[in-house]
Amino acid sequence: MSHNTFGHLFRVTTWGESHGPALGCVVDGCPPGIRFKLSDIQDDLDRRRPGQSRFVTQRREPDQVRILSGVVSDPDDEEILITTGTPVSMMIENVDQRSKDYGEIARQYRPGHADYAYDMKYGIREYRGGGRSSARETAARVAAGALARKVVPGVVVRGALVSIGVKDIDRANWDWDYIGDENNPFFTPDPKSVPVFEEYLDGLRKAGSSIGAVIEIVAENVPAGLGAPLYAKLDQEIASNLMSINAVKGVEIGDGFATARMTGEENADEMRMGNDGKPLFLSNHAGGVLGGISTGQPVIARFAVKPTSSILTPRQSIDVDGNPVDVRTKGRHDPCVGIRAVPIGEAMVSCAIADHYLRHRGQTGRIG
Repeated sequence: MSHNTFGHLFRVTTWGESHGPALGCVVDGCPPGIRFKLSDIQDDLDRRRPGQSRFVTQRREPDQVRILSGVVSDPDDEEILITTGTPVSMMIENVDQRSKDYGEIARQYRPGHADYAYDMKYGIREYRGGGRSSARETAARVAAGALARKVVPGVVVRGALVSIGVKDIDRANWDWDYIGDENNPFFTPDPKSVPVFEEYLDGLRKAGSSIGAVIEIVAENVPAGLGAPLYAKLDQEIASNLMSINAVKGVEIGDGFATARMTGEENADEMRMGNDGKPLFLSNHAGGVLGGISTGQPVIARFAVKPTSSILTPRQSIDVDGNPVDVRTKGRHDPCVGIRAVPIGEAMVSCAIADHYLRHRGQTGRIG
């Protein structure tokens, strides 16, 4: 199986399976001299970790990360790690696999899953949790993304869940600080949406069903000039990174599909000179990217996550011999996998920006 790597200069390769002994990543191209603490990586992993509320899978994984290479400790403070410029390898052990949950579907194709397509391509598949096609693999991406956040000075990448199914947040209530509140299991920026989401998801969860979600990622303080006009557009590669996340079926940058309903006057991001001597944009319909190159405005991307395909309701399918079967997926699954996709989206956008920052610096000799 090839294609386990993304990025150009900040290059990430992930490895491991959902029900194997461990999974992890190798980050090749991380500059030397990046200073961080292990807790910086662990904090992001903890946000993605399963089992933290009744609205996500109850698989109990501590997701403790180990760094195997590519760093040294600061001699004055052993908590501070410093990258050496060599590949940074990180490992996360799997400790709560329950492979027996998947015995009944060893020869059945689960509707909505990658089972059939995977089997057609490789002639063999790991039915226990989906193997490499499992969302468990994304833990390694979050680890890589936590390191990517350290590469570009000043850039802040944050994500929020903005809708679950037909339930939307009220953007008038947007509060970034609330996303990390211990009473907020949804990564929503709208405190008033929590009881709405709770009631909605409780009904779906008790019915053994699932629902999709939309996540918004905002990257602030991105320097102008990142990206390229044709085959390395910043928004193109952000979209590619986000589309690579399991269950993602749509990505938009800025106002995205809504711009198809706008006039040219409405859509144009007009400009004036600001008091600080820098251009001031009067709107940001483009999501911080014009012609594939960052403008210095916040880079905004949204992605749609489909409903979890593992549900208790029997669905029609076939087995490997072509016989008709009704598949009812047992095990521990997210009623809305989009909830835990927020830190994953942040990681993939962070990796894209870090990669383009290094490419921009290498091509132009400038860092902003």
